[in-house]
Amino acid sequence: MWHVSYGIFLPLLLKVLSVQIDFKSLESRHYVHSLCLNLTVKSQSGPGQPWCHVQSSMDTKPFLQYDSDSNKVRPLGFLGKEINDTKAWTELIQMVGQAGRELRMLLPVIKLDKKGTRGPPSLQVRLCCQREAEQCSGASLLFSLNGRTALLHDTMNITWTVIDPGATGLKEEWENNQELAKYFRMISMGDCSYWLREFLKHWENMLLPEPTGN
Repeated sequence: MWHVSYGIFLPLLLKVLSVQIDFKSLESRHYVHSLCLNLTVKSQSGPGQPWCHVQSSMDTKPFLQYDSDSNKVRPLGFLGKEINDTKAWTELIQMVGQAGRELRMLLPVIKLDKKGTRGPPSLQVRLCCQREAEQCSGASLLFSLNGRTALLHDTMNITWTVIDPGATGLKEEWENNQELAKYFRMISMGDCSYWLREFLKHWENMLLPEPTGN
């Protein structure tokens, strides 16, 4: 009967595992990763109904939730629990409240189609950024009015796609308010890409196998 000494193969096994881990890390750097913030603001809200609600996701997986009623940010999922004490997390939650207030000020000046509209008007903005090969490869803002998709703004190329012709007032207001446009362009292309890069470090660490004891 043959007796195999596993100690002989241990260095080789560790080397193979190391190569696999490095390969996974390399794969991750070349994948397209995304970070999105879904912001909903209302001009008015009743008791227990927040005027601002935000949910953030990375690669479509939610990791943060905020509402103005409680004024609290709640981490979601494993990633949320992993990153909620990081500098990037602190910066993100500081931005969330400010962005909501900025968007809410748009509602009184936006010309809304009131046909079929019930309750106070609402504005939804989906702010997204993408990273590929360790650099920002895309950034956009998708606007919806009262639940109807209205506009898509490519903040990298500064181009607009009008989905709902009735939302031209929002486009005009956005273009006329240069400070607001610059603020959200900086968030989508700069801050968002930075947060995504920082959160990806934790995301990759969560995917690595846990070390085993000797």
